[in-house]
Amino acid sequence: MTRPDLTPSVELIEVTKSFGRLVANDHVSLTVRPGSIHALVGENGAGKTTLMKVLFGLYQPDSGTIRVRGENVRFRSPQDALKAGLGMVHQHFMLVPPLTVAENITLGREPCRGLAFDRGTAEREVLELSRRHGLRIDPRARIENLSVGEQQRVEILKTLYRGAEILILDEPTAVLTPQEVDELFGVLRSLKDQGDTVILITHKLREVMELSDRVTVLRGGRVAAECDTRDTTIGELAEKMVGRQVLLELEKGPAKPAGAVLEVQGLWVKDDRGLEQVKDVSLAVRAGEVLGVAGVEGNGQAELVEALTGLRPAAAGTILLNRREITRATPLQRLRAGLAHVPADRLARGILADYDLADNLILGRQRDRPFARGAWLDHEAIHHNAVETLAAYDVRPPAPRALVRTLSGGNQQKLVVGRELSRHAALLVAAHPTRGVDLGAIEFIHRRLIAERDRGAGVLLVSSELSELLSLSDRLIVFYEGKIVFETRPADTDERALGLYMSGQAGAPA
Repeated sequence: MTRPDLTPSVELIEVTKSFGRLVANDHVSLTVRPGSIHALVGENGAGKTTLMKVLFGLYQPDSGTIRVRGENVRFRSPQDALKAGLGMVHQHFMLVPPLTVAENITLGREPCRGLAFDRGTAEREVLELSRRHGLRIDPRARIENLSVGEQQRVEILKTLYRGAEILILDEPTAVLTPQEVDELFGVLRSLKDQGDTVILITHKLREVMELSDRVTVLRGGRVAAECDTRDTTIGELAEKMVGRQVLLELEKGPAKPAGAVLEVQGLWVKDDRGLEQVKDVSLAVRAGEVLGVAGVEGNGQAELVEALTGLRPAAAGTILLNRREITRATPLQRLRAGLAHVPADRLARGILADYDLADNLILGRQRDRPFARGAWLDHEAIHHNAVETLAAYDVRPPAPRALVRTLSGGNQQKLVVGRELSRHAALLVAAHPTRGVDLGAIEFIHRRLIAERDRGAGVLLVSSELSELLSLSDRLIVFYEGKIVFETRPADTDERALGLYMSGQAGAPA
């Protein structure tokens, strides 16, 4: 039960935080009731994570007041916040993989017998803490052997071990299966029932409606709305986030698939350690369809994409693109054969951050007409291409000579999508095309992917967002431990059924 009559757990009053000329938080005020789950939502770059890092002492505010349980505070570091009973679970976990659960949780506060680490006491304390909060975990297990969901439990227990009564969770369900999400929600509700306070940074509005008591929407660094969750709807929250109505359900016609543009037979792929990550996989993508690939990250999807796009060699098997074997072709040869690739990591694989937009839009084609005449670049053609593509894909600002690093993450992603889709390739391999992208950009990218399908391209879509896969795909396969364990159509399944196969809890269908 929430207790609105009591002193707020957290109050942020007119908090402002700037980075140079960029104002991330502009006089933001936020009140979090004790014993409640408070959702903080907003588009990419709205200032959500920055605001919570200010609260947790990672950043210092330029101005404003922070109160915890009615007392004015000024945290100079996260250590100060931890002493005041705050804990933060970051989107990217901060665990030491070779160490055990107990060692990670007690790190920095280890129980000792004399000068030696008291392993037995640490394991007993962690086991009792995990039982008390319903976070089942083996204190002796090594982090490197745990699933993502189990690692997240360790992060939460680490904050609770340090006495946190106010927990900040940054995008906690981003890499969880539906079953793991259910377990996490049960844990958070249990913490709330015990009187703890949870602040949830998320972009998943259905989760906001299901879990939170109150919600604050940030847009452009300012508070756009704050209300009790029961008094709003997903549509209203989306409109407040984006500043306009958003199409939450993708409208698309039926697929009209033709012959296979991609044929994979008996593919084996090893990772950097020499371990087999893709094991005897065969699949086909037809022209005019979207084949979705679901799976918990780390089950071979990344290696599959790298093998298909020429970024990683195949250990065995064959890859055909439009009936032409490309198993050992270079990435450039595959591009010229009709393959486009939206990579999972745009910064590492998709863009050159210190180059301008115009140059990034011709990567891979800089030696080809119309962008080159012999050994010389045709700058007029490059500029004209940039103007057209930036307008068509709503990249902001539409400035061909702006450096890519000056763009927001969402606009960088639209730049990559625009470049790859403007190739009009026969096959598009899209890996997590909307990761880290705001709601408005997600809607835009989804429409463009379906337009590619309707143009007659084959689309291989890898995503950790099951709602995205179910919305866009015409067929779905599930990867588990490097193998395809399930194939279905979106109309014949749901997130929970897919989650069972993703976690290895269901066998392959008869």
